[in-house]
Amino acid sequence: MTEKPATPLLDRIASPADLKGLSNAELRRVADELRAETIYSVSQTGGHFGAGLGVVEITVALHAIFDTPRDKIVWDVSHQCYPHKILTGRRDRMGTIRQKDGLSGFTKRSESPYDPFGAAHSSTSISAALGFAVARDLGGHPEHGLGDAIAVIGDGAMTGGMAFEAMNNAGHLKKRLIVILNDNEMSIAPPTGALSNYLSRLYAGEPFQELKAAAKGAVSLLPPTFQEGARRAKEMLKGMTVGGTLFEELGFSYVGPIDGHDMESLLSVLRTVHDRATGPVLIHAITKKGKGYKHAEDSPDRGHARAKFDVATGEQKKSKSNAPSYTEVFGKTLSKMADTDDKIVAITAAMPDGTGLDIVGERHPNRVFDVGIAEQHGVTFCAALAAGGMRPFCAIYSTFLQRGYDQVVHDVAIQRLPVRFMIDRAGLVGADGATHAGSFDIAYLANLPDFVVMAPSDEGELVNMLETARLIDDRPSAVRYPRGAGVGADLPETPTPIEIGKGRIVAEGSRVALLVLGPRISEAEKAATLLAAKGITPTIADARFAKPLDQEMILGLARDHEVLITIEEGAIGGFGSHVANLLAENGMFDGGLRFRSMFLPDTFIDQATPEQMYETAGLMADDIVQKVQEAMGVATLDAKRA
Repeated sequence: MTEKPATPLLDRIASPADLKGLSNAELRRVADELRAETIYSVSQTGGHFGAGLGVVEITVALHAIFDTPRDKIVWDVSHQCYPHKILTGRRDRMGTIRQKDGLSGFTKRSESPYDPFGAAHSSTSISAALGFAVARDLGGHPEHGLGDAIAVIGDGAMTGGMAFEAMNNAGHLKKRLIVILNDNEMSIAPPTGALSNYLSRLYAGEPFQELKAAAKGAVSLLPPTFQEGARRAKEMLKGMTVGGTLFEELGFSYVGPIDGHDMESLLSVLRTVHDRATGPVLIHAITKKGKGYKHAEDSPDRGHARAKFDVATGEQKKSKSNAPSYTEVFGKTLSKMADTDDKIVAITAAMPDGTGLDIVGERHPNRVFDVGIAEQHGVTFCAALAAGGMRPFCAIYSTFLQRGYDQVVHDVAIQRLPVRFMIDRAGLVGADGATHAGSFDIAYLANLPDFVVMAPSDEGELVNMLETARLIDDRPSAVRYPRGAGVGADLPETPTPIEIGKGRIVAEGSRVALLVLGPRISEAEKAATLLAAKGITPTIADARFAKPLDQEMILGLARDHEVLITIEEGAIGGFGSHVANLLAENGMFDGGLRFRSMFLPDTFIDQATPEQMYETAGLMADDIVQKVQEAMGVATLDAKRA
């Protein structure tokens, strides 16, 4: 059992107001104790880790100098907000983080007035902070007042185009706005692109020369580990307009780089900016992800996210499955396919490990492209790769693909380009909650003309669907699959393509048909066992395709059964809606068919375990049994709900 660290000074901090009277040395001690508390807390619960450790000093300094919650701190992505939560009255609830009915792992407006803006996707903070700044100047919330607006954004998030759209607008509006660029040279994976080579440019404009001194900005005064980072972009200045940096050209006064772990520097700079800034200011702070915990600092992702772990050894307490994850199956299968198909290329948006493309990259490094946190660019990049004769596999989580939807429609679908979307984390994903749930991809892709949308019922089907997608060269396609381990299905040695739009009958029955898209088929099989005990033997069908539908199979099920129920891990407007339209157009309801559709409820489901979330959604075996009995007019199964 890990022993809780002694935190005598932190114990006196009930809210940020308690930081106001502390000396610089005492604030340094608070930061040290806050780091120890964060390490202990995450060791007990699991959660995002390295990013929070990297901003401990920034968190303490901001709350000590600014008047939160009147002043608004907007954390980009906000997975680094655990220290912020501890300081803002939620310390006693940290043991519930990312659990059902517990604290969110991100900032959440309904959770605390110190969370002015919710986030869990990247690159939104500057836009939000600018909105608060304009609302302040226009008299928003006069009863409470609005103060400063501060965005804290990582260098990885700065690769997202939305951040630069916001900076461009902020520079034009010239509102007092503070942006802290938390440059740790790493988001989840190491950042890519020219921007990461540009950061740490040592330069400050004339109006803020005093700040440069206050920040100890000279390269020679930075710790050795930061000196190279500050020098690395000097050469890039030669090709730029003399007298300005990228940020200054966008209208910001640039301050830095400063050591983001040097409390004296942070306090000096932030106090000066607080007292003197009149327009937009960018403070460039160099930090280390996982700072203060060696096992995080030394890990490839610098401890981005962890299961429960032993503080002394860093060993994580993960439960292991005998079955490989869908992500692993995808990565290994695509890597093998690329061995014999030199047209295959793979693209991801800052998630090579999370999508399994790191596996592909080990064998085919020249055909895997990480575009950074830039889903819009990634999708259009894929579109042109397809137009140029390649076979692009675009691997992006369902929740993140939403950010590139205009490009999916305009650049891919309208042009009928054969981009193959590999949609990981489809369905409900657990502790990250509603922001990361893959709830909407069936609905937002299956409504696009000529789009092929597939969902495997197990990992063996996933292998065959990858080969199916590889061979689709005349239109876009998508394969959606869940987070976590498969069901232990056999993996085919040689993938077999599936006929487009063809489902399969898994079990023959009568009276009731369960038509399933995706991995809920395992719950349908459990439901069939429960129903058999009541004298009902349902047919179970694996739809495989949300689009195009297997019309012959579906209409046959409708003709041969009294009840037809669709089951999917998607939102309203998805698979069930397409099936209902097919049935209506073919007059299948005229003969008295009782049709029901089971899908995610019309609400955002808060974090819990995936099983708890699906229980909330009503997509478990008992829920299927009850739906069948309701449709048949039979007494409901009350064992679960008694």
